[in-house]
Amino acid sequence: MRTTKRYAVIAMGILGISLMAVSCKKGKGDLAKMESQSDTLSVTILQTADIHGQLDAHPELFWEDSTIVFKERGGLAHIKTIFDRERKNNPGQTIVVDGGDLIQGSGYAALSEGKVMTDIIRAMNYDVIIPGNWEVVYGKENMLEIMRGYDTEVIAQNMYHEQNEEPLFPPYWIKEIQGIKIGFVGLNDPAVPIRQNPIFSKGIAFSGMNEKFKETLDELKKTKGVDVLFLVTHIGVFKQLALGNDPMAESVDYILGNDTHERVREPLDGKYAKVTEPGAFGSFVGKLTLKFKDGKLVGDHYELIEVDPEIYPADAEIQALVDKAKAPYKEDLETVIGYTNTPLFRYLTVENPMDNMITDAARWKTGVDISISNGFRFGNPIVPQNGEPAPITRANLWNLLPVNEKLKTGKASGQQIKDWLEQEMHNAFAQDASDRFGGWLVRFSGMKVKFNSQNPKGERIQEILVGGEPIQDDKYYSISACVRPGDPIDNLCRMPNVKDVEVKDYTIHDVVEEYLKENSPVSPVLEGRAYCEYLGTYSFSTVPGTEYVFQ
Repeated sequence: MRTTKRYAVIAMGILGISLMAVSCKKGKGDLAKMESQSDTLSVTILQTADIHGQLDAHPELFWEDSTIVFKERGGLAHIKTIFDRERKNNPGQTIVVDGGDLIQGSGYAALSEGKVMTDIIRAMNYDVIIPGNWEVVYGKENMLEIMRGYDTEVIAQNMYHEQNEEPLFPPYWIKEIQGIKIGFVGLNDPAVPIRQNPIFSKGIAFSGMNEKFKETLDELKKTKGVDVLFLVTHIGVFKQLALGNDPMAESVDYILGNDTHERVREPLDGKYAKVTEPGAFGSFVGKLTLKFKDGKLVGDHYELIEVDPEIYPADAEIQALVDKAKAPYKEDLETVIGYTNTPLFRYLTVENPMDNMITDAARWKTGVDISISNGFRFGNPIVPQNGEPAPITRANLWNLLPVNEKLKTGKASGQQIKDWLEQEMHNAFAQDASDRFGGWLVRFSGMKVKFNSQNPKGERIQEILVGGEPIQDDKYYSISACVRPGDPIDNLCRMPNVKDVEVKDYTIHDVVEEYLKENSPVSPVLEGRAYCEYLGTYSFSTVPGTEYVFQ
């Protein structure tokens, strides 16, 4: 039986607008030409990113020929096979990097507080790892314990003990191969205390891309004699590309980017550094081949390897560790809690069936006018096959909602909602990368919005309907959202000064399980809850100034 599944499923009920395929610019490196050169040294850099606790192969979404299709991809045991093959092909000259967000995102990761990853990652034999924005989710000490357990280099230039400002990790790592010095500097997102629930990063201080950061980069290149300098960042493709164009990075050759789950198949050319980002959930491995002649970098070649279980069979040792790690939690997490007739996914910039189901469940339970949730590209798709509803398990629920918080309700005026939504749109669609905050619009039920993403800040909304009626500035509407521990009590999903706030005694997982029990099989589809003509229905990414297309 084939282990690789290709689902050619067009999401039911979705009326699409074709996205014109845009070819990416070719990189400067031509591998065939480089191979013809004599006396060259080849160095291979492999990169994973944003694995998010995903241990096994799973359905992955692709955009092909203006159609959504699903294929089986990923799995740590399959990734290890890629690592081993590449190391065998280029022994002693292969470096394996991970860009963070390893320990959060699945039920197995959540119930073990990330500890299922320790033995597995140690056996994967990474050379260097940086922490991502979600590494803080189980607290500072837990993060440090897990990352020390990897028994590999962990670097981050901008993370400190809050009480004494001592670094949490070394800022960089240098590897010398046949006289060539290759340096790696780690940078986590300085906005972690804002992006994540503030309580998660308690005791950790973050610095930004300041003068000390630039001094570190320049020191490696100009004083320590690093021949090729990699900046491994977890700040998202928008800010990574902006950094590649900033004199701050004049000493940097490559930015190995992470965080926004983009699938960069050809490096994005910045003025100073080339930028890559290799997808998420263990579905891809980035491979950068560097060619040196007489000690000088003369070319490169980049490809994004899809982790196809049929092409890369599971490594037996890693699979055994995965099975062992899952065992204490498997019975509970593989319990079926509902069914869906339509594919559930969360990859689009504006609206997704997965979020429609979640916000519908919250509004069904609370009875509010509007239920809102964060927008992000997260959670493996759940795909019906052979005309039968697809089961939804608790493991799936954790993939959809990796943090299980209580619901909170309150009331806000129409004007408050407009002001908040304008800011959320700016967070997602600002042309200035420094203003970007994620890259995906907030999601909701009970409200419909028409907007223009290209308009200036504060002028994007064209129409808001609540309950089918135009929103009224001075009318108060009831709202629900999830608690963010550490936020002010009157704050709902970054909306300040909400009135009559009440924290419920049930969590979002409780709500979704109850909703599925009562309403399965569900059939969520795209409904135009938020719509922008410029973006169309199937907007996967918005990276200004590039020809990049998510595929």
